[in-house]
Amino acid sequence: MLDPGLGAATEEIAGGVVAFTGVDSPITQALGVGLNGPVTGAELDRLEDFFFSRGAAVAIELCPFADRSLVELIAKRPYRLEEFSNVLVRELREGEGFVGPVPGVTAREAEPDEAQMYARLVAEGFDDTARVTQALINVVEAFFRRGSGRCFLTFVDGQAAGGGSVAINDGIAELYGASTLIRFRGRGAQTALLNARMTWAVKRGCAMATTTTAPGTTSQRNFERAGFRVVYSRTKMIRRPG
Repeated sequence: MLDPGLGAATEEIAGGVVAFTGVDSPITQALGVGLNGPVTGAELDRLEDFFFSRGAAVAIELCPFADRSLVELIAKRPYRLEEFSNVLVRELREGEGFVGPVPGVTAREAEPDEAQMYARLVAEGFDDTARVTQALINVVEAFFRRGSGRCFLTFVDGQAAGGGSVAINDGIAELYGASTLIRFRGRGAQTALLNARMTWAVKRGCAMATTTTAPGTTSQRNFERAGFRVVYSRTKMIRRPG
């Protein structure tokens, strides 16, 4: 679970949600800002103070459907572009089945006593794109505790190779937090993990699945082969303290 000493907090600001789970946490950021209409300078001030007062940089996942006022406000302040990401969706049909994994590759739900192992494994699967910190491990373990979803492990020749999560909100399955250890990549582990999570979602009546990937990556291609399509791209904007 997240360290109680971190002072984790969330607020609703300017139509979105801002979250703090540690200064170097990958989910310390703002989501959905500007989607409910115009954003004022005072609201952006409040959003920035939420992060700055906790010693963190401001990170805004800027959606292309956000009100233009937010873009204009950001343009007047010292933000810089951090990264792009693509949001993909796929319809799910009742009773739908998915192609099984290749020989030697399996996937299953993680057991309650595997939380720490799962968190370490998934965090290490990101070590080519993100530094493996205790904050990252804490975040992944928090995914394991999410009541609306499940975490899955994938195995290659009997060895734990990676993991990923799925959660349900309003009949939509969100697939997230998936990684594979470098030495097991290219063996079908992610496909097995994806199929297991979609099977789980279909059995619970989900009509749609969504995920987010970095553009042009192997992850994006895996999802597109499974029937997902890009519906929009996001831009992460960063403003450092001071």
